[in-house]
Amino acid sequence: MLIAHLSDPHLRPVGTLYQGVVDSNAMFTAAVRQLNSMFPRPDLVILSGDLVDDGTQAEYAVARDLLAGIVQPLLLIPGNHDDRQNLRHSFADHAYLPKAEPMHFVADQHGPVRVLGLDVTVPGQHHGDMDDDVVGWLEDALAREPERPTMIMMHQPPFESGIPYIDAYLCRRGDRLAAILARFPAVERVVCGHIHRFMQLRFGGTMLCTAPSTTTGIFAASMGGRYGSGDTLRSDRVFPRPVPVRLSVRPGTLFAFSRR
Repeated sequence: MLIAHLSDPHLRPVGTLYQGVVDSNAMFTAAVRQLNSMFPRPDLVILSGDLVDDGTQAEYAVARDLLAGIVQPLLLIPGNHDDRQNLRHSFADHAYLPKAEPMHFVADQHGPVRVLGLDVTVPGQHHGDMDDDVVGWLEDALAREPERPTMIMMHQPPFESGIPYIDAYLCRRGDRLAAILARFPAVERVVCGHIHRFMQLRFGGTMLCTAPSTTTGIFAASMGGRYGSGDTLRSDRVFPRPVPVRLSVRPGTLFAFSRR
């Protein structure tokens, strides 16, 4: 089973640049074009949040139009830049999305790998949190089929990336997620977005990967010290090239799972 992972396109109304710098809509169109050129084609596409930048209905109208170019089944979760109500209204035909918050879901019909969407974003904030409700929902969902290969998708990663101003908005209490994962070894991957970079590490006994944004990369440019009080941090460097979708430092990741 092949699963393509996209994240953080930050789509904007037609004619509006992301942060006044880059055409995020064109970058996402390039990513979809690359996705559709792949052979073999992925069986499933997941999008781990920040579909749009301001959460407006105009932006979600653009998203609907651009996502129509993806021929595979698509699963998405909200990020901190999304508006849950507008997202749910704009994608009412996505039956896996719950009718109320939080927008957790189980998608177990697309192949041997079950996908759990974990909505950790704290409403009105930029960070995520493994609060009691999130923990309870995840434990119950995993316990239904504890031996089935599973991927968990969430927006904010539960680890420190080394970029201080991004780490202020990570998923807090990540140790609670790690403890759950240690009890459910059938979780093959945890995938996140949010930090606009590819990173990979061992976490809770499994692999955790973040997907770069299809639009920009975030990096820290130290000016004067190393993450000291006098440092100046730059963000959102533009990738000036079309965006391949593959396991690399370029926006998008691809996961292959073999049947057991």
